[in-house]
Amino acid sequence: MSIAAELRAKLRIPVMAGPMFIASTADLVIAQCRAGIIGSMPALNPRTTADLDADITRIAASVGDAPYAINLVAHASNSRLGADLDVVLKHKVPIVVLALAANAGLVRQLQDNGSLVFQDVIKQRHAHKCAELGVDGIIAVGAGAGGHTGDLSPFALMAEIREWWEGLLILSGCIATGRAVQAAEVLGADLAYIGSPFLASTEANTQPGFRQMIVEGAAADIVTTNCFTGVDANFLRPSLIEHGLDPANLKRVKAGGINIDGGGDNAKAWKEIWSAGQGIGAVKRSEPAADYIDRLVEEYAAARAAVGSAH
Repeated sequence: MSIAAELRAKLRIPVMAGPMFIASTADLVIAQCRAGIIGSMPALNPRTTADLDADITRIAASVGDAPYAINLVAHASNSRLGADLDVVLKHKVPIVVLALAANAGLVRQLQDNGSLVFQDVIKQRHAHKCAELGVDGIIAVGAGAGGHTGDLSPFALMAEIREWWEGLLILSGCIATGRAVQAAEVLGADLAYIGSPFLASTEANTQPGFRQMIVEGAAADIVTTNCFTGVDANFLRPSLIEHGLDPANLKRVKAGGINIDGGGDNAKAWKEIWSAGQGIGAVKRSEPAADYIDRLVEEYAAARAAVGSAH
């Protein structure tokens, strides 16, 4: 059985939650897994490596054999990478999502320890590099995705990658409804990657004002800039304005100036200047993650039925 088939057999709907910096919590991962999708969380979200160890212990004890994922940032600017990796290896985390500067040795180390390794990409050339590293799955990040984002249409990106990649392929970018999940499958994805709708979940580590911006926002409220981390990311226009920034006059960072946590002069990034994707227009309320996933499952079933009845 393929990796895609094995994962889908454990899910109510072919969806993986995107790991969201600061916002994703152990409680959110547990709720996502129990509701029938792959839950995920960045390793950097717990304040310390010891806290990460405790969170993964609790997640593993709470979700049984349901798959969950931990996101590791492999870039040199992540000072916790070595210690957090030791914790991930200790717990034999089912899925590890690597971001920024992964290498073949790290991929093999994780796989030899029993983890599936996924890598997110925004270009076909990045996907080829991931394939050369031997990853188990590729996450194609299309234009409009929350957090660090791509700039290509999912139609173009998926077609280019699926032309040669036969392994597990996941699509990210503006997916917020059951119909969008089915659309991702039609484009060739095995799983849909959903992040921004969970920003409004009651289990997320998001402030009330942040949740309200998600509920009230739409695609026009999203601004793409690299000025905070050195990598293009999408942020909520109202949160920029609230902190005295002009969305039309954000100074871009020169190539190579990556700082994954938005520190230094941009310490407000992620914590006070909030990120989200263009799909937030589909989010109408703040609610428990399970309620959103239940509705997602219903929408997905209805979309599949509608397509079936049209043929």
